[in-house]
Amino acid sequence: MAAPGETLRKRRGVEAAPRPSPAEGDQAPPARPPLRPGTFWLSRIVLLRCIALLYFVAFLVAYHQNKQLIGEKGLLPCKLYLQNVKRYFKGKINLDSLTYAPTIIWFLDWSDMDSNLDCLAGLGLGVSAYVLVTGCANMILMAILWILYLSLVNVGQICDSKV
Repeated sequence: MAAPGETLRKRRGVEAAPRPSPAEGDQAPPARPPLRPGTFWLSRIVLLRCIALLYFVAFLVAYHQNKQLIGEKGLLPCKLYLQNVKRYFKGKINLDSLTYAPTIIWFLDWSDMDSNLDCLAGLGLGVSAYVLVTGCANMILMAILWILYLSLVNVGQICDSKV
């Protein structure tokens, strides 16, 4: 047991060295805040960059394949899918249709669906590249990535091939 005035653990090699007092004309260097044990700054940066890398690859694949898969002349056009969902909910875009197919494309112009898909994928590429390069992100950037990816995934349908 440690005495009441002593700490329980002492770190090795962290001795407080006496510092010379600065002269009148000299300025002391700015003190950096010490890294305390229990901070997860490195884990946070690595985890954010790994998630950003996953989003980057996903949006890159979406950028290259959206027109062929869910574009206007694709295998399963998302415009036709959204029109069918809208017709199922009596021609209205309401909360029921948004929960059935949650996507930003409901609020965009459907006349040029290929450019909408490219813009969503390009915006996702840009945001994920920013997080990947800088390593810094906040909840807003990560929510934007999630919403963009969710918007692209939810307009893709399951190809039912009964032969």
